[in-house]
Amino acid sequence: MPDISLALLGWDPRRTDEAATHPAAGPGVRPGRVVRVERDLVRVATEDGLVAVPSVGLAVGDWVLTDGASWASVLDRRTALRRKDSGQTSDEQLLAANVDVVVVVEPMDPRPNVRRVERMATLAWASGATPLVVLTKSDLALGGEVADVEAVVPGVEVLEVSAETGDGLDVVRSHLTASRTFVLLGPSGAGKSTLVNALAGTEVLATGDVRGDGRGKHTTTHRELVPVPGLGCLVDTPGIRGVGLVADEEGLEQAFPEVVALAAGCRFVDCEHRTEPGCAVLEAIEDGALPEVRLASYRHLLREIAHQTARKASQDRSALRSRGKQANRSKRESMTIKGRGPRG
Repeated sequence: MPDISLALLGWDPRRTDEAATHPAAGPGVRPGRVVRVERDLVRVATEDGLVAVPSVGLAVGDWVLTDGASWASVLDRRTALRRKDSGQTSDEQLLAANVDVVVVVEPMDPRPNVRRVERMATLAWASGATPLVVLTKSDLALGGEVADVEAVVPGVEVLEVSAETGDGLDVVRSHLTASRTFVLLGPSGAGKSTLVNALAGTEVLATGDVRGDGRGKHTTTHRELVPVPGLGCLVDTPGIRGVGLVADEEGLEQAFPEVVALAAGCRFVDCEHRTEPGCAVLEAIEDGALPEVRLASYRHLLREIAHQTARKASQDRSALRSRGKQANRSKRESMTIKGRGPRG
């Protein structure tokens, strides 16, 4: 990446005061933005050039102060896109920071997976960013795909585009204003890298072949922020086969506004929308105003969030007990060394 101005990277002038008063500020320290996350280090773009520092706790999109060699200190994260890490733990994976818009990229061929779009939109709302759905490969669409997706993301704009024909590119570009940061979130084969290249008018990201089943090869093996003059900054991510939610009920409510609005009319404030009398949600389903699958998705994601929260709380308690036991053990060992331990 050539030398680049902080403004083109999305620097907000309001951060100038934050950087100046930060505890890490000092001679030789300069601001920059994490533009690439690799296994053991991150690449930080500064006005003096690209530098590499250890990757501990840093994410693509982070604004940092750095000495340009051995460390970087994170400035305030205004948004944080997270998902549950793979495995059975409650550990979280930070996908990107300081993102303004999460672009959920879903192919129209094969037919869009509306449940996946629904989950990714929920993840986007929970991050503090604004979701935008872009349906790629519109030249291969059979019809009805946009309506199907719009039904599961109320309040979210859904655009269709074809990088092959160029249809819809101008509409997508109109949403990518300078100084804003967008993350592309979607499965392999959705055409994320192809979309970026089409929008930029040049090959910015590498693309790969698509297998016979319509699934793409993993061409992106790291998260990377790409400043595109006039179009803001784009973040490309490795294809996501499954999205484990890291959200809260507030994010879920933003993703299911129609369920929340209906629930306000239920007779009981603790209504679970199952068999309770006077349930406005069940009445809406019976009248055909609310698809039953939307309530099922809401319940499923709510259970997932509750389970994730409970598991994390349990692991936090276990870690606290472990630290307490270790502290007591160290204290006993110290007393024994000093000859003050229990006598047998």
